[in-house]
Amino acid sequence: MSTAPLPPSSQATVVSRDRGDACPGSLRLHTADDGALARVRVPGGVITVAQAEALVDAAGRLGDGELHLTSRGNVQVRGLRDDCGARLAGVLDAAGLLPSPGHERARNIVASPLSGLDGRGVRDVRPWLSALDESLCASGAARALSGRFLFALDDGRGDVAGLGADVTVRAVDDGALLTVGSADEALRVSGDEAARAALLAAEVFLDVLRETGARVWRVDELDLSPSELTQAVGSRLTAAGIGCVPAPNDRTTAEGPPPGVIGSALSVHVPLGRLTSRQWRTVTRVAAEVRSGELRLTPWRGIVVPAPGANAAAAADALARLAGTGLVTDASSPWLRVGACIGRPGCGRSRSDVRADAAGALADAGRSPLPLYWSGCERRCGHPRGDRIDVVAAPEGGYRIDVAAQGRPARTAALDDPSHLAAALAALTS
Repeated sequence: MSTAPLPPSSQATVVSRDRGDACPGSLRLHTADDGALARVRVPGGVITVAQAEALVDAAGRLGDGELHLTSRGNVQVRGLRDDCGARLAGVLDAAGLLPSPGHERARNIVASPLSGLDGRGVRDVRPWLSALDESLCASGAARALSGRFLFALDDGRGDVAGLGADVTVRAVDDGALLTVGSADEALRVSGDEAARAALLAAEVFLDVLRETGARVWRVDELDLSPSELTQAVGSRLTAAGIGCVPAPNDRTTAEGPPPGVIGSALSVHVPLGRLTSRQWRTVTRVAAEVRSGELRLTPWRGIVVPAPGANAAAAADALARLAGTGLVTDASSPWLRVGACIGRPGCGRSRSDVRADAAGALADAGRSPLPLYWSGCERRCGHPRGDRIDVVAAPEGGYRIDVAAQGRPARTAALDDPSHLAAALAALTS
């Protein structure tokens, strides 16, 4: 084990893509080592019980039987056979999960999962979510958005506002703040116009791509300052009859929902984002029993079940049943501080079975000063935003560990054996 300063790295965000966007979807499958992969967009993470049942049935009949949550609250079905694309599309369409085939990869929307359930947000963002998804699917221009472009609808608590979306709408007492990319300045708009303003901001981004010929997927990859883009968005809003005034961008952020009973909801964490069919079916049964009718998948690889019909005893019993399947219901669990990409054997690029190694080192992860994210290669697929410690499989074997955090010294440590994680972390953070 060794430690050394990390070399400086460029912080430039200007990017030029030399190929088209290959981000997978429900209709464009990705070929992985464990079979084809479909990524089903679930705007706001909101999925009905009937849709959830259709998904797990499809995973069992066509895939590996498991469902995988992403860092945007979407769902992946893996292990699909090469010839089942049309059958999967038919299942999703029948379940209402493909409202517009031409927009299915563009429906990337995260929303505060506890909105309207715990009394904390400034306003319930569900009307924004419905309006944005409907208008997005009706926009011909929006078909050109990449599968990586992201909208965030924050109810004012600051949870999804910290996820680095391309267009963020955050509720405030007198309306909403609209922010494009990492701009320091926001635009204050009426709450009634928030969803329409978000879509217009995305269309301005697409206009810039057409006018400049830029080959980028995200707002912060543009060779254009965030303030210039904000001004262009402001002009478009004004022309569309939406009043807007500049306002400071409130960067105060909060974390996602912890496991447990929160207000009128149940919250669980899914270790490494992977759900067996038994776990998924138990969640859907609980949702039906508490008269919820829906699940809310979170960008932190968790599930919130609204429970308007559950008293304290019923909520506690439901939570215990979920815990019995291996889902995390304890807010002190070390699983909340551990994430990983798919790793071997699912990904041909991965150098290691990172999920097995992460699970084997779980006890040590609980003592880490920062969350840990295990990656099979330098791409770090699915890594979270914010401060963390990256554990990346090295070409020569073992792992390299480094700190990805503001205000901490840039250092790296070698980890030859995952069972030695505690010692490597101590050397890294001492």
